[in-house]
Amino acid sequence: MTEVEVLKIQEEIIRDLFDDDSIEVTLSTNADDVDDWDSLSHIQLISKIETHFKVRFALGELQSLKNVGDMTNLILKKLGS
Repeated sequence: MTEVEVLKIQEEIIRDLFDDDSIEVTLSTNADDVDDWDSLSHIQLISKIETHFKVRFALGELQSLKNVGDMTNLILKKLGS
């Protein structure tokens, strides 16, 4: 799986979670860029990503993430890509 493929899937998950098909997700997208992205929706987002990609994240891994690009890199690492 490539960075572009992972990013596209994350965009679909984010659009679905926030029920907004107009959200444009880039590697630099973070919670400040999406209306209603709060701590509860963040937990829901992580859960949906873990379920979709069949991976599990440690709390320490999540604490260091700053944006979607960091998450993309972590997913690729977990998938061994």
